[in-house]
Amino acid sequence: MDKKMLEIRKELVRQREELLSEAEQTINSKLITEKQSFPDPTDQAAAELDSNFTLRLRGREQKLLKKIDEAIARIDDGSYGVCESCGNPIGMKRLAARPVTTLCIECKTAQEEEEKRQTG
Repeated sequence: MDKKMLEIRKELVRQREELLSEAEQTINSKLITEKQSFPDPTDQAAAELDSNFTLRLRGREQKLLKKIDEAIARIDDGSYGVCESCGNPIGMKRLAARPVTTLCIECKTAQEEEEKRQTG
């Protein structure tokens, strides 16, 4: 594993640990909020709205966590940095900017254009 791949792997591990820590904090604060009693229904509704928003964010982060785990596994097995669509190498600038990517810039651009055609 070259130096740049090692740096990317370390960054992915750091991001993973940060996401897990934030998720733990969310669970702990949710438990505290559930135990609280709000005399005003408006306060209760606002607390529930905040809680639901936070849980939706954590749901997105869970998807990112899965991508991070998959990227780390690809680094470890040597398949990291290869486009899963065309098989060409993914540029280091792209990997540095988006370390969980599985597509080279050309394939990602084509995918986004196809999505635009399907929705537009």
